[in-house]
This record gives sequence, C-alpha cells and structure tokens, in this order.
Amino acid sequence: MLIDAHCHLDFPDFDADREAVLARAHKAGVGHLVVPGTTRARWPDVLALGRRDDISVCLGLHPYFLDAHGDDDPEALDAALVEALAEPSDGPRIVALGECGVDGRFSDTLAAQWRLFEAQVRLAKAHRLPLVIHCVRINDLMAKRLRQLAPPQGGLIHAFAGSPEQARCFIDLGFVVGLGGALTHDRAKRLHRAVASLPDDGYVLETDSPDMPLAGHRGERNEPARVAEVCRAVARLRGQSPTRVAADSSATARRLFGLEAPR
Repeated sequence: MLIDAHCHLDFPDFDADREAVLARAHKAGVGHLVVPGTTRARWPDVLALGRRDDISVCLGLHPYFLDAHGDDDPEALDAALVEALAEPSDGPRIVALGECGVDGRFSDTLAAQWRLFEAQVRLAKAHRLPLVIHCVRINDLMAKRLRQLAPPQGGLIHAFAGSPEQARCFIDLGFVVGLGGALTHDRAKRLHRAVASLPDDGYVLETDSPDMPLAGHRGERNEPARVAEVCRAVARLRGQSPTRVAADSSATARRLFGLEAPR
C-alpha cells in the first residue's frame, strides 16, 4: 500500500471531481492520504476530509499565505487543535501540526515567517504533535533552528530538494524528508544523490497535489494517484523494487503520523 504523505485535497482545484480523484488514487494503490492545513479559513474543509477513513489531516499556518494570517491565528490554531484532538474516535484524525515553515524566496517577510513558525513549534510541543515543515531555499538555517528548538516529536521536511548532507542533518534531528515530483526531473542531480543516500526509514512519498508536477506532466494538475510514479522513480534511484520502496515509505509514514497498519 502507498501513502501520499502530503496532498492538498481540500483545495478548490478538486471541488469538481474530488471523489473521482480519490477513486483514481485507490486504483493506483494509494491506501491513505495526509492533508495539511494552510490557512485558518481552510481548516473546516481539512477537518471535514479528516473524518474519512482513508484520510488523516494536519492543521497549520503556511508561510506562503502570510498575508492571509491574522495576529490571533496562532491562538486560534491552539484552540482548534484542542477541540479536534478531543473529538471522539469517529472525528477528524489530527496527526501533525502543519503545514508550517519558512520560505526563503520571500526575503522581505523572513522575520515574520520565523516568528510564525516558532509559535507553531511551541504549539506542536504543547500538543505532542510532529511538524510538517515547508522549507524552501533555507535548509541549513532551518536545521540550525530546529536543533535549537528541539521539537520532541520530530516531523516531516516536506518537498525536500537539498543535498545528501542536508538530508542526513534533518534525519539526525529526528525528521524524515518528503520525496515528490521534483526528483522525477532529470536536472535534479543533487536531489537524486540525496535520494540514493537516504536510509530506508528516512523518507516518505508525497505529491503536494495539486502542485509539484512530475516530469512529463508540466502544466497539469497534480493528484495523489501520481505518488505511484514517484515511488517508481525513487525505486530506480535507490536500486530497489517499487514494492520495497512502497513498503518502506509507508511504514515510515505510519510511524511518523501514528497511523494504523493496514489490516
């Protein structure tokens, strides 16, 4: 069974055919999906998806949408986590705090991004949740800050695109890296070396749907079924079978997010 460890199935891009998208994912062997939150306005849709047996969810404040976040959103996030985590067993399954992080492409807002990220790390500690971290062009600084903050539950470095050394640093800090569409492109040589160097329990597979298109799908909406293509690409880079990569990555996702093993 495959797990798409990061997809934005709540986004309006899927409003017209969400059930068909899920059906294609299941047909491709994807048994479970993890959907992160991005803004306070989107949390209700995320939580609604989290009531499905085949979806687990996260709540967070994404750095890309910094202008959409209010000063009281971290407090609102705390309250939403308290409420959701207190839900009965048939309620939405909150498995991490995220998507949070820092995006180095937006240098003019870096100070505000770091403040928001550190507030969410404190919440992850308080709620004993792993983190789902958006980390773009800032891997070394992020690793340094995580070493200082020491979140005890670790987490996922989503959409990893760094070097073997950077991957090893994150893993040593108790994190795993998310592998997605970026590694399917021929030009991503540094990332290819990183993928080949990872320990078997150091990564999960993801699509970041509807974003992060795979090679050969430029300009198309990405969707969770394509995590099977990511799996095959990882297998080629690691010299392993797709069955082995699917088993290893899914076991790591279950460990990270506390998911039940398939029956």
